[in-house]
Amino acid sequence: MKRYSDSLILVVLCFGLFFFSFKVQSQTSSTKQDSSLDLYLLIGQSNMAGRGPLDTTISSSDPRILMLDSNNQWVPAIDPLHFDKPMAGVGPGLNFAKAMLEKYPDQRIGLIPCAWGGSPIRVWAPGTKYLDHFPYDEAIFRAKTATKTGVLKGILWHQGESDNDPEKAASYFENLKTLITNLRRDLNAPNLPFIAGEIGYFNREDHINSVLKQLPDSLPFTAVVSAEGLTDKGDRLHFDTPSAHKLGLRYAKAIQQLRSAITSDF
Repeated sequence: MKRYSDSLILVVLCFGLFFFSFKVQSQTSSTKQDSSLDLYLLIGQSNMAGRGPLDTTISSSDPRILMLDSNNQWVPAIDPLHFDKPMAGVGPGLNFAKAMLEKYPDQRIGLIPCAWGGSPIRVWAPGTKYLDHFPYDEAIFRAKTATKTGVLKGILWHQGESDNDPEKAASYFENLKTLITNLRRDLNAPNLPFIAGEIGYFNREDHINSVLKQLPDSLPFTAVVSAEGLTDKGDRLHFDTPSAHKLGLRYAKAIQQLRSAITSDF
C-alpha cells in the first residue's frame, strides 16, 4: 500500500512539474518581442497627457495602434491615452501614431503613456516622487514592460510649463540633458531618438522655448518641434484639440527625419 501511495505522489509531482513548465513556456512565447510593433514613450506634463476636449464622434481607433493601459496591458488606443488626472483629454499621441502609420504602413504602433500633469522637470529623475507616483521610475518600468513585446523607437517629451520662470529656466537645459542621458542609459538605447516639443506661444511668459532650441546642437539624435501657430483652449496654458492634433503631426515628421538620418538599427 505504501509503495502504491509513493508511486501516486510521484506521478502527481511529475504532472505538476510538466504543467508548470508548459505554463512558463506558453507565457514566454506569448510575450515574444515583435519587430513589427514600434513603441514610443510619451512623457512630460499635461500637454503631453492631453487636455484638449474629447471628440465624442470618435468611438474607435485604428486597430494597428495600441496603448499600454494603467494595468500594463495592451489595449486599442483611444483618447484619452493618459490616466494621470480625471481631466485627461486629447493630446498629440494618437495623431502622432496615425501619421507614423502613414509612413510605415506595415508596422503597428504601441504608445506608452507616462506623462503627469503639472510635473516640473526636477521630478523626472530616478527615485523622485511626485504626488503619489515616481514619474521617471514608472516610465522606465512601463517602457521595459512594453519592450517585451515590441521595439522602442523613440521618446516624445512635452514639458516646461511648470518651469517657465527665469529661476527654473536657468537650470532647465542641464536637467533636460541629464534626463535624456538617464533615459538612454536605463533603457540601454544610446541612440534612442528624443523629440521635445515647444510650449505654447500663448503662455504669458516664454523662458523655456529659447532653451529647448539649443537641444539638437548639444545632444545627438534629438529634435525640437515648434508650437508656432498653435492655439490654446481658452486658458492660455493647454492646447486645444485641433492644435494637439497638429502637434502630433509635427512630432511624427521630426522623428521620421531622425530615423532616416540614423544609419544604425535602433
